[in-house]
Amino acid sequence: MIIAHQFTELSEKTQILLRPLVPAMTAGKLYQQLQQQQQVQQSMCSLKGSLLTLAILTLISFTYLSFNSLHSSPPPSISVSSASLLPATETTTKTVVVQAGDGENDEISDPYHSPRVFKLNYEEMEQNFKIYIYPDGDPNTFYQTPRKLTGKYASEGYFFQNIRESRFRTLDPDQAHLFFIPISCHKMRGKGTSYENMTVIVENYVESLIAKYPYWNRTLGADHFFVTCHDVGVRATEGVPFLIKNAIRVVCSPSYDVGFIPHKDVALPQVLQPFALPAGGNDVENRTTLAFWAGHRNSRIRVILARVWENDTELDISNNRINRATGHLVYQKRFYGTKFCICPGGSQVNSARIADSIHYGCVPVILSNYYDLPFNDILDWHKFSVILKEQDVYQLKQILKDIPDNQFVSLHKNLIKVQKHFQWNSPPIKNDAFHMVMYDLWLRRHVIKY
Repeated sequence: MIIAHQFTELSEKTQILLRPLVPAMTAGKLYQQLQQQQQVQQSMCSLKGSLLTLAILTLISFTYLSFNSLHSSPPPSISVSSASLLPATETTTKTVVVQAGDGENDEISDPYHSPRVFKLNYEEMEQNFKIYIYPDGDPNTFYQTPRKLTGKYASEGYFFQNIRESRFRTLDPDQAHLFFIPISCHKMRGKGTSYENMTVIVENYVESLIAKYPYWNRTLGADHFFVTCHDVGVRATEGVPFLIKNAIRVVCSPSYDVGFIPHKDVALPQVLQPFALPAGGNDVENRTTLAFWAGHRNSRIRVILARVWENDTELDISNNRINRATGHLVYQKRFYGTKFCICPGGSQVNSARIADSIHYGCVPVILSNYYDLPFNDILDWHKFSVILKEQDVYQLKQILKDIPDNQFVSLHKNLIKVQKHFQWNSPPIKNDAFHMVMYDLWLRRHVIKY
């Protein structure tokens, strides 16, 4: 008992003696942990610094390589200053190098965005694409048949006729990729129908198709399309919201600021046919006039164009259409002797003058805001035309004079390559305007069927 008691006392004394050491040991461990954390932080900082240094060195290397490649001697090429060829959304000046090439498959100098893709898709379209035309509607009124194949709005008429002449038409709706609503506002206009009545006629016709057939409701109209070239058609169909919202609109006035949707809708080229004279081309040496325009002042940009440049000695700008009394086909012949033909928007963004310029071999100068140019997802318009914003009209002459001769020659050569795409034929032929419109529709055939 005495021994146990003594052991207990000794144990208690030992604990009392050791108590002051416990905080000291804890503080030591904390100090060690703090040192370890500081070492880790220092390592992290060192790692971050190394990564930052590496990033800076990489950036400097890429900058040097880019600078060196820009100033190294390139292969034979045509240096093109493209300040005047910028799209409407760009405002900076840059330099584009167009490689010289002899073959038509040269993707750099070719007027197509991707020639190989276009060729493959085009062949697939020709083999497989099918369109079903709704048979409803009296051809003697506003349906099925074209009003005419001449004049500024001939494109609409040609499409109505070509679709029936082509291999794309199917009488089996179950085989169809797309459905054509064959109603013509141009025919309504010819019969003196008002805008209000046009809207009612269009709406009643489409609703009758929806009630009679199951095809609209499968996609809510996403695989349906209609065609109109005259702006009366645009106005009339705007009164039918479910039609313009869901269906594909094929229109001659594709303006971003009036609801045109590029990935859904299709720009129809406005072509005034028949052409009065043969196509121009390979005649650069005969084009001595810098630029030409003559027409009505039916838009703000045309008023400004005429006011600023009509008295200029280098630009051939007329304040009105050329009177036929001045001579036979004087207007058309002016295209043959001109390098650049000014194409300002009229009552709408589009103008038949663009197709005229292309046909006669005169490089078109697009002077119209918000214009989604025809076949824009197939053709690179910057390689055969000059695209300006309307505000550039005040610097028009200097912009055109700054385009070097070799660049003009390149633009002219590419222009000749695309002439076939802006020509309507009956029956249609490969690569003509009808087939290009069909190709645009083919690209939009992928829709969700509910």
